[in-house]
Amino acid sequence: MPSIYQLKPLFQQSLSGIVRKLAAIGVTANQITVLAAALSVALGAALAWFPQSASLWLSLPVFLFVRMALNAIDGMLARQYDQQSALGGLLNEAGDLVSDAALYLAFAILPGVHAWLAVAVVLLAWLTEFVGVCAVTVGASRRYDGPMGKSDRAFVFGACGLVIGLGWPAGSWLNVVLMIIALLSLATVLNRARALLKEVQWEAQS
Repeated sequence: MPSIYQLKPLFQQSLSGIVRKLAAIGVTANQITVLAAALSVALGAALAWFPQSASLWLSLPVFLFVRMALNAIDGMLARQYDQQSALGGLLNEAGDLVSDAALYLAFAILPGVHAWLAVAVVLLAWLTEFVGVCAVTVGASRRYDGPMGKSDRAFVFGACGLVIGLGWPAGSWLNVVLMIIALLSLATVLNRARALLKEVQWEAQS
């Protein structure tokens, strides 16, 4: 299924100069990973504490783009500068889960929004990444299938943050969006599960 993740190679290419400069001054992949998670928690807490702040909601799409860049940068540093490690892999996967929860649960406290929907979206987001990682444990490759992967979630939530920041009150429209995200996330779980099982079966037969 199509996903924004498919644009990752082009995005990484645009960041190659920044990666070289960071490596030159001794910045490590794990430092970038921790920084992305810490900034996500900080912004998520600020959104939850000041839900009426238009400037904070307007900053969400900008930050989500920055977070996407940081996620790409830590992977490039790890691969290109021999920084891959078990700790790095753990920080990368756990950091994404923490970041998603911190940022997206802030939507649950907005007036008119069904909190259980926001919680369901976060849990399904975790499940999609869990299934993606599980692929490795059964001998398949890490799965990034869509239609609602990490980058896709960031795009949709960023757009919602922009709308809220521009003065459109949260309400029934956001509940509809959250429901759509949830359904697409469920489809993503199934797609990833189907793809990893197919890959394992193909490997067994080859």
